[in-house]
Amino acid sequence: MKALNPVEFIKGLYGIIDGKVHLPESQKENPVLQVLLRRRSVRKFKKEDIPEDVFRVILEAARVAPCAINLQSWVLGIYNQDTWKKTFGRSIPFDAPRAVMVMGDIHRTRGVINEISHYPLVEYTLAVMNASIAAYAMNIAAESCGVASVMLSETGKSGFYDAKYLKKKLNLPDGVFPILTIVFGFPKGKPLAMPPKLPIEEITFSEKYKETDRDTMKEWLNQMIAGYRAWRITDSFQNQVKRYVERAGAAEENLNRLVFYNPEE
Repeated sequence: MKALNPVEFIKGLYGIIDGKVHLPESQKENPVLQVLLRRRSVRKFKKEDIPEDVFRVILEAARVAPCAINLQSWVLGIYNQDTWKKTFGRSIPFDAPRAVMVMGDIHRTRGVINEISHYPLVEYTLAVMNASIAAYAMNIAAESCGVASVMLSETGKSGFYDAKYLKKKLNLPDGVFPILTIVFGFPKGKPLAMPPKLPIEEITFSEKYKETDRDTMKEWLNQMIAGYRAWRITDSFQNQVKRYVERAGAAEENLNRLVFYNPEE
């Protein structure tokens, strides 16, 4: 990825600022859609804790989330600042007051349903799919209560990039694997603009797959690069991708061992 020249930077930044959510007039006052579409990832939180009844509602959204075969193939690690520090020796990322570590859990159901375990990739995919739906349900429930969130897969050793470390640290049995951590808190400061999103025409097709327009993808990339430079002065999108790639090999190896382990070994 090349750096942007000044003209490309301004055009990319304008593209983000000009980004809009498209709602028909008939649905602009729909409160559920307003919650769903205004949600943004937040990385600055007030020191104020989340009331227990509100946090319980967030967890309840995960408990009743839809999932394939109703397997409920996830488990949640629940933390406040004290328990996170006791477990990991550091603060919750971004000093958020609460964190929920979302993990796939096929260990629980194997005790009563073992037929799927003969197909480990299918079993793993089902667990990731189910857990991801539960995670997003928590994000939306939090937003509806005025609580902000951000989902992390790598920051602070909190997701699947550090599956081996978390398996040992949390004494996870085989069949339980970290996916991501969501940190929650009341937002501090104004919300950021919506990150660049591809148009509906580029993420949908009818009958047969169609290739994405290359100019559209280049425009999206330029907006990503410009956005990182504008809102994260000490970082860049290129560095973010580089960090993920540098750790991808180890993460791939560890996930293979966790997913395709032999229970008899």
